[in-house]
Amino acid sequence: MRKITLFCLFALSLVASAQTHVLDVNTKKLGAPVQPTMYGIFFEDINYAADGGLYAEMVKNRSFEFPQHLMGWRAFGNFEVEDDGPFERNPHFVRLKYSGHRDKFTGLENEGFFGIAVKEGATYRFSLWARCPEGGKSTLEVSFVDNDTMGEDQRFATVNVEISGKEWKKYTATLKSPRTEPKGALRIFLAGDKATTDLEHISLFPTDTWKGRENGMRRDLAQALFDMHPGVFRFPGGCIVEGTDLSTRYQWKNSVGPVENRPLNENRWHYTFGHRFYPDYFQSYGLGFFEYFQLCEDFGCEPLPVISCGLSCQFQNPDPTKPGVHVALDDLDGYIQDALDLVEFANGPVDSKWGKVRAEMGHPEPFNLKFLGVGNEQWDYDEAHGGYGPVFTERLKKFNAALRAKYPNLKLIGTTGPNSEGWDFDLLQPRMKELKVDLYDEHYYRNEKWFLSHGLRYDSYDRKGPRVFAGEYACHGDGKKWNHFETSLYEAAHMTGIERNADIVHMATYAPLFAHVEGWQWRPDAIWFDNLRSFKSVSYYVQQLYATNKGTHVLPLTMNGKPVAGQAGQDGLFASSVFDKQTGEVIVKVVNTSDAPQPLSIQLQGMTGTRNAQIITLTHVGMDDENTLDNPEKIIPVEGSCQVDAGKKASLLLDDIPAKTFRIYKIKK
Repeated sequence: MRKITLFCLFALSLVASAQTHVLDVNTKKLGAPVQPTMYGIFFEDINYAADGGLYAEMVKNRSFEFPQHLMGWRAFGNFEVEDDGPFERNPHFVRLKYSGHRDKFTGLENEGFFGIAVKEGATYRFSLWARCPEGGKSTLEVSFVDNDTMGEDQRFATVNVEISGKEWKKYTATLKSPRTEPKGALRIFLAGDKATTDLEHISLFPTDTWKGRENGMRRDLAQALFDMHPGVFRFPGGCIVEGTDLSTRYQWKNSVGPVENRPLNENRWHYTFGHRFYPDYFQSYGLGFFEYFQLCEDFGCEPLPVISCGLSCQFQNPDPTKPGVHVALDDLDGYIQDALDLVEFANGPVDSKWGKVRAEMGHPEPFNLKFLGVGNEQWDYDEAHGGYGPVFTERLKKFNAALRAKYPNLKLIGTTGPNSEGWDFDLLQPRMKELKVDLYDEHYYRNEKWFLSHGLRYDSYDRKGPRVFAGEYACHGDGKKWNHFETSLYEAAHMTGIERNADIVHMATYAPLFAHVEGWQWRPDAIWFDNLRSFKSVSYYVQQLYATNKGTHVLPLTMNGKPVAGQAGQDGLFASSVFDKQTGEVIVKVVNTSDAPQPLSIQLQGMTGTRNAQIITLTHVGMDDENTLDNPEKIIPVEGSCQVDAGKKASLLLDDIPAKTFRIYKIKK
């Protein structure tokens, strides 16, 4: 956040024709508590968010388990692909043999994810499992290479790895790069002696991962998540929870245990969009449920895993009666047991079956799981839309019964489907109340008009029903679907309504989270990156500003007795206020979505005297502008200060909030 001296001035001469808007904030009346889970992050492996993104593995198809076993590899010389390797669920490996002549090479070269990118002076941990099946010894020459070099040697960093014996063993070595290379490759030569050599699970990580973990996360991307100060972390999706079919759904049990034996899973996002098609996009499960829980612990937020309810993606499989598409109600026991076992993995004692697996992975203490989502964007059908009936809620009932019987304190989360309104939403919302779920998950990707016209969305919600989790939302520009400033501003406006209704909305997570600039399928997104750099979108900063200024309790804020939510006569203003018991601050958030500056008089009822206020401003002139890799701080929050004056009955904060501006005022009480 940029820190400069910025004063708010009340200068009617600048906006002589504008009416002063009086915002009344009752600082004496604490409203609903703001839940610690309120503003969080939602992770889905879309846009190369996991492999090729947050998960720091640099080798693509490291265990040769892609359907085309050498996809991502260039193999040369005398080689074979075998399938009886040391890892049951990843059986394939490559056998390298002597080429027949000393000047002919046998080996492999990996292209990585859009290249093997290395930094000058950085070190990288190379590892593999290997053996000499016929006995003896061999030498592997492992190099970073630049195949486009104009110099004499394509290799710019090399280390030799000595392999010996008939048994599979893990070997490691370190390479230090003398230069920065964004589009390199990893090359392995069978050198020296002529012994046949088998290679499996070939891996490359930067040594400087998040927290220094060997099976670790990319440091800059994990740091960006930490800096969001999330209250909740929803994982692993999203549509990948469902899968295009049942065989490709996300199965958490495949994502734990030794990383070498976690089986490959197809990623539904590699084929979903023909115009953004990536046939080499799979899930290695190297970033699995253990790592997700570990990240939640790192970030100090609540984990919220989502599991399959036995329905594959209903968008792609609209007929739920088609055999093999969805699990029959009578066959759900295995899916329900997976859910029960997940809670045991997270919270169970070390002598339980799945608690033991967690302990063996290095975490004997429980992860203290409190929330569990059942199903992603599932829905029921009415007579006008297929007539198939309650295909989702019938399954949810069975999950609820089993989970509440064994884990009565676990909070269960249902869903109202993929839409913010309409027949499917109207059908599911009352059914979530009937099923007595603790929260239900709402999703809405809508245009500018929707966000500006739904400022009162949650004010009329039933306070006696389940609480709300706004699990996926973003403003998608009408004809301008990218991370431009204007849509981020309208997200900030919408979030004043989320904050004002903290008694009913307990969680909110923007989506999606990550996108690789060379491998995206969906935008806008919060954080963008290539293999060496990253930047935070304006939407990221909006989320961060709310999360770091969420306070502990809602304070009533009105204009002429009404919520400030872009209503008639409010000139495009949206506002909310909270009190933070820990810091003793009143925090007022105001968003001016109009094209003109708006004079404000913020009346702080219950406060007297003169004092200074801290202000944080997010504003920009170009509505279509965005941050980029080359200009990552083009649009960022700016800190400043202003004076709060002593009024007759309340302290007064006078300001002209500029057009198209999100501003936060923080006043010590």
